Amino acid sequence: MSIGTPAYSLLVGLVSLASGLLGGMLGMAAGIFIVPALTLAFGLDIRYAVGASLVSVIGCSCGSAASAMENRLTNVRLAILLEIGTTLGALTGVMLSGIFPESALYLLFAAILVISAFQMFRKRKADGSQSSPGSPPDRWATRLRLNSSYPDPQLQREVAYGVSRVWLGLFLMYAAGTMSSLLGIGSGVLKVPALDSALRLPIKVSSATSNFMIGVTAAASAGIYYARGDILLDVAAPVALGSILGAYLGAKILMRTSNERIRTLFIVVLLVLAVKMFTAAAQGTNPAVGSWR
Repeated sequence: MSIGTPAYSLLVGLVSLASGLLGGMLGMAAGIFIVPALTLAFGLDIRYAVGASLVSVIGCSCGSAASAMENRLTNVRLAILLEIGTTLGALTGVMLSGIFPESALYLLFAAILVISAFQMFRKRKADGSQSSPGSPPDRWATRLRLNSSYPDPQLQREVAYGVSRVWLGLFLMYAAGTMSSLLGIGSGVLKVPALDSALRLPIKVSSATSNFMIGVTAAASAGIYYARGDILLDVAAPVALGSILGAYLGAKILMRTSNERIRTLFIVVLLVLAVKMFTAAAQGTNPAVGSWR
């Protein structure tokens, strides 16, 4: 089965649809599933798999954004603000690249994933609650009008939420961007735990806002990959179509899934990724560079 044949395009599109479905639900990029699938199952060169991964990230972001915007889940103001921290962190990572051994960075990243999973596990408050009882409103959030609300079909009411500790969110996005640049991986897997636990957003808002943010970042990188010739249109086209449809459906499912089920699924994904990073550190290998957008 060769690239460009109808059977190849159909299978790649179905894999991308399933990946986009999970990405749309969890606020993560579909690339974490697409790169291993393209390299292992379809025998595609890692460079082209990473290029297709970027296309899937953009598709996943656009697909989920349509549904998330329709349901008022995405906090666009907050996403744009936090992108400042992510971008500055990425620039810092570029300057620090090569200084630290990769195995140590993998161990650090794995530890961060485990801590993030633990923090999400501890969070038992309903998503409709405010930051924490008796805590004063965040001045930055009030001045920048970051507090918002969304309709929740599960609760059958409008859920108002406040954004807490904006300064901590900026710092965590900076750290996520730095780690992303140092390891050549995406920071989407760190954004949802930060939004959920540190800024104390409802998990559905965290997922939708993260999806919006990773699309902005991937769009900037995709142009470079395309100019280098690392994006094959015969692969990118079915990946884009599958990712968009899958992410749109994933965002729809997100609205109808309980908060605790979403959080539990995300915790499982975090722990699986942590094991993968620990293994990479022990073996001294790079775990699918560029696949975790």
